[in-house]
Amino acid sequence: MSVLDTIKSLREELNQHNYNYYVLDNPTISDFEFDQKLKQLQDLEALHPEYFDENSPTQRVGGMITKNFETVKHEYRMYSLDNSYSTEDLQDWETRIQKVLGDVSLEYTCELKYDGASISISYEKGRLVRAVTRGDGFQGDDVTNNIKTIKAVPIHLKGDFPEKFDIRGEIILPFAGFEKMNQELIEIGETPYSNPRNTASGSLKLQDSAEVAKRPLDCLLYFVIGNNLPFKTQFEGLQKARDWGFKVPSQSKLAKNLNEVLEYINYWDKHRHDLPYETDGVVIKVNNLQHQEELGFTAKSPRWAMAYKFKAEQVTTKLNSISYQVGRTGAITPVANLEPVQLAGTIVKRASLHNADQIEKLDIRIGDEVFVEKGGEIIPKIIAVAKRGNQPEPTKYITHCPECETELVRNEGEANHFCPNFYGCPPQIIGRIQHFITRKAMDIDGLGGETVTLLYNAGLVSNYADLYELKKEQIIPLERMAEKSAENLIKGIEKSKSVPFERVLYALGIRYVGETVAKKLAKHYKSIDAIAQASIMDLILVDEIGDKIAQSVVQFFENQENIKIIERLKQYGVQLESGEEAALVSEKLKGKTFVVSGVFELFSRDELKKAIEDNGGKVGSSISSKTDYVIAGDNMGPSKLEKANQLKIPILTELIFKEMIAE
Repeated sequence: MSVLDTIKSLREELNQHNYNYYVLDNPTISDFEFDQKLKQLQDLEALHPEYFDENSPTQRVGGMITKNFETVKHEYRMYSLDNSYSTEDLQDWETRIQKVLGDVSLEYTCELKYDGASISISYEKGRLVRAVTRGDGFQGDDVTNNIKTIKAVPIHLKGDFPEKFDIRGEIILPFAGFEKMNQELIEIGETPYSNPRNTASGSLKLQDSAEVAKRPLDCLLYFVIGNNLPFKTQFEGLQKARDWGFKVPSQSKLAKNLNEVLEYINYWDKHRHDLPYETDGVVIKVNNLQHQEELGFTAKSPRWAMAYKFKAEQVTTKLNSISYQVGRTGAITPVANLEPVQLAGTIVKRASLHNADQIEKLDIRIGDEVFVEKGGEIIPKIIAVAKRGNQPEPTKYITHCPECETELVRNEGEANHFCPNFYGCPPQIIGRIQHFITRKAMDIDGLGGETVTLLYNAGLVSNYADLYELKKEQIIPLERMAEKSAENLIKGIEKSKSVPFERVLYALGIRYVGETVAKKLAKHYKSIDAIAQASIMDLILVDEIGDKIAQSVVQFFENQENIKIIERLKQYGVQLESGEEAALVSEKLKGKTFVVSGVFELFSRDELKKAIEDNGGKVGSSISSKTDYVIAGDNMGPSKLEKANQLKIPILTELIFKEMIAE
């Protein structure tokens, strides 16, 4: 046998032993024997560097240094899940599904909801090519080198895998490994980690992959996504993933109806503490992939999946004081400062009290013993008074801003009090600039929240337009700043001038205008001037824009200070117009709204939607009187077909649509 054949044979054997140990939990050789074989392979590879393979088992020990994690756009967006907390919530969800699909037989795949860090791993020709964190769902950080150190993640696949696909999962830290890591820290006098989830998430962003390799991370996979996949249901997909070499938890179950879903939930609510890792609920998915296609997505979540959250852990502790925070929009948030207490794996010291109504409803007073739980096991909240303290009078909500002493206002129909001193209240000013520079907005490298505070306190900025007038010489004297840091900050500000209009619009911090709304407005109006001139009625006619958003947008542009800032941003070269219009293939479909439904042969659903938009049309999410055409594929939902016929909306095949845009 040649040296190369020996190397290949050892790699194949070690990969199989890794799979047996970390995926099947069924080792067939001792650790000593494995280490001997790994040492033999390392020696051979060192003697023959011409046979180097980045996917060799020897490379799992890490050693790659990543100074900056590259931001990568997800080929398939990573959505978040809607949450439910009761049987009624799940029944309502099933009713919504049946309205879309009609009277069809529904099956569900039930899976445990793992509490870790979400990951998307891409494979091509059976080889791991990239691993990306969830990020904001649209893009995340490339952490491939770190993921390769996790033994449960296959480098090479086996079996009848597709040419190209992504697989989604959760990077977790099992309890045993977490406790071992903490014990080692305690022994050397270091502070232990707070909880497994945060430790797992933080591990993915360590710069030295050799350090990641030392951590006992695991990876549980649960969803395959791609084109022309060799299965028709979610449950089949889980089994296929197991066959290809992935670690897919065996606790998943196929439920024939909602009653079986509830049985699964009740079982695991009692037995989840027997598992070797953290879970905080159950994920229920419509099993049929064709039904998933038909149901589609909302702006944030798939309509075909729902997370059921287990009841949160609850403890009692003492309320020591109430402080008040001022947000970037001027909203006042009361915060309970608590006697520190252990809750769901973390030490809790503070909890949001939301608003004056909540304080009054709870009748909470300083010195009270209170019940605290984690909403969705993430955000601590006070749910009731356990024992009254010594304070005889109800808590009086503050009347003036704790930062600038301006009298607070509360608009009719709103829960929060606000500080109206928009341009004079320091936390609002700093908060708006901090929002402006965030990754989802202008993404200014070298500039963080603390530096914004330093710049404001030094009198160098009082709004986000001032950032574009900063000079290196002004920045260097600031605390923790040196010449290189100042240069990077100036370069980051300059680079932000190329950020597209939709993100600039989000960065402006208009109340109620989040990422999704900013995209809708940018796509519809194409420029900041067009939005500034729009009336409330004009704005309401834009898809998904309601009264509250429209009023907020109009009020923003009625403020002359905002207009002055925008004019300055224009002068500095910030993108306040969309280049999208020039990218249109044609305007053949201008003014027409299409709904896409069913399974297609010539196009994927995404390709159809893109073709509609590229030719000036608009894609609707549901059939209504505003729909001009329905493009129907095989197995179109019966309820959609019935509604289209009732409204006498023309139904096109994909072939007719292709001819329509080709004319």
